[in-house]
Amino acid sequence: MFQEAATRSRPPRRGAPATGVGTAFGTFGELLQGVLPEEGGDFLVTLPVARWTMATFRRGSASGEIEVRPGHKTKALQLARMIADLAPGGSSGWPPGGVLTLSSVIPEGKGLASSSADLVATARAVGRALGIPMPPARIERLLARIEPTDGVLYPAIVAYHHRSVRLRAVLGSLPAMAVVGIDEGGSVDTVDFNRIPKPFTTADRHAYAALLERLTVAVRAHDLAEVGRVATRSALMNQTLRHKASLEPMLDICHEVGGLGVAVGHSGTTSGILLDATDPAYTRRVTAAAQACGELTGGGPGAVSVYRTLSFGTVPTRPSLPVPSALERVP
Repeated sequence: MFQEAATRSRPPRRGAPATGVGTAFGTFGELLQGVLPEEGGDFLVTLPVARWTMATFRRGSASGEIEVRPGHKTKALQLARMIADLAPGGSSGWPPGGVLTLSSVIPEGKGLASSSADLVATARAVGRALGIPMPPARIERLLARIEPTDGVLYPAIVAYHHRSVRLRAVLGSLPAMAVVGIDEGGSVDTVDFNRIPKPFTTADRHAYAALLERLTVAVRAHDLAEVGRVATRSALMNQTLRHKASLEPMLDICHEVGGLGVAVGHSGTTSGILLDATDPAYTRRVTAAAQACGELTGGGPGAVSVYRTLSFGTVPTRPSLPVPSALERVP
């Protein structure tokens, strides 16, 4: 932990705005998550959705300390202090401290990347307010000191080593889908979950490698049916690690409504039916899926949510966003 005196002693770069704003999207669980047959092989493939966290960092505070609102966002506070410690000297007029405010529509503890979105948005907001560039590699180095992290840094579907916080490969983007999701209740602490030993065999690891290769090809071909099949297989394989009682009923509903497959929060409490939003029968399918999911959960406010996936158009291929084979490690 950095001392506050050190944090206060380093002013922002000249010309930095007094307030910085950053955003980050969430995910609906993962399309695929498992362990590959290599050292440090834990990985996931993101499913970005249109749910967001916005962070605002205003320099200066009445206390002279860095503060966070709401107060329970302690990981974001830790990150803000770490970034402030990077600020170069130069201006003696910087008001000490600052106020970090987080606003999010991503439910916490459900496997929807809420914590990752908080941290990425925080890094972007604090970096802008202090005039500190925050490229993905720098954010990853900082986040690796805090917790396992999703790949929401990147505007694409990516394969990501969440435990070591590093990009494996950019897979690309997909046409719009909807996810009709339910929540089994409760919450999961990501750090605690990632400490659990994975009971996967060598055969399982090779199966995950084959699924990653299939998913890589499917994303690049915009083959939503194959994406759904891979997501469903991953959800079923994850049952040995975090069982979801709703998975089999959700698979039945998916079949009944003509869905693509089922995606889950592998380290969370959510399950969702994937639907092609460009399908002419989309309205009928999403209505039927939501109704059936509501019956499964017993109804009630918030029992069923419909998420829209994000499409990113042309995915960047600059060095920080390499597009190698799914089985090729990014340097």
